[in-house]
Amino acid sequence: MDINKYVLFADVANTKNFTKSGERMGYTQPGVSHVLKAMERELGFSLFLRTPKGVTLTSDAEAILPLVRELLAVNEQLEQTVSQINGLEKGHLCIATFASISRSWLPQVIYAFKLKYPGIEIELLEGGTDDIVGWVEDSQADLGLLSKKHASSLKWTPLYEDALMAILPKEYPVNGREAIPMKEIEECPFIISAEGVDYDIHDAIQKAGITPNIRYSSTDDHTVISMVSNHLGVSILPNLVIGTAKDKVLALPLEPYFSRELGIGARADTSLSPAAKRFVQTIKETLEQETLEGGE
Repeated sequence: MDINKYVLFADVANTKNFTKSGERMGYTQPGVSHVLKAMERELGFSLFLRTPKGVTLTSDAEAILPLVRELLAVNEQLEQTVSQINGLEKGHLCIATFASISRSWLPQVIYAFKLKYPGIEIELLEGGTDDIVGWVEDSQADLGLLSKKHASSLKWTPLYEDALMAILPKEYPVNGREAIPMKEIEECPFIISAEGVDYDIHDAIQKAGITPNIRYSSTDDHTVISMVSNHLGVSILPNLVIGTAKDKVLALPLEPYFSRELGIGARADTSLSPAAKRFVQTIKETLEQETLEGGE
């Protein structure tokens, strides 16, 4: 079976552009058209419709896309298993992740992984909870690094407890306190993360029984931090998200305390590829080492 045509089909389904997919995969634009037309003749139906903005999938193509992605995932697992027998020298791994995890954990993890397995190509997809769950469920990503909230459909491996923090302008009157009552946040203009991006904050607000005075909403954490630093309101963000931005805002724990559980999500109905198993192991080893070093 010629797997390359299915790889090309899935890539065009993502890019919606023959030229872009051709450049990514080493085809000319006429070459892409030739491969896909041959695939259409073989299947007996059209795959793409041309539009002024690119190409869109036909309803028939939409119907087979999930199966094609599963086929490619199984083929990748087969190739990695053969490669593992010969030393795990080559393969492809797609990791879907929160941007905060991509900034904080993944550089060290990928570096450690590439030292052991330099032939494994790693692709990153950044998004919110809904994006990551969707990418893992339809086999676009091998693993998801995300919060447990609303990831119940995935096979879960816990990694880290990340405290939710009150994010305040630098001049906010803390008056020596070490935590900020949730009720106090209710009294201030509030900037909230979009729900599909981070469910934990919305869940904490609901459990605390408060109704914030929401003035702005953003899908970008850095935008939220910038708005707080410019005195447009207060917010709640996970500690890992804040990172080096703590010099721009005040960040204090909430009262009562809330946190989110970060971990690894994988498809519940399939086993991990050899490369994915090694990547999970590398994540655990890297975080354990950071914990040990942090405690010294």
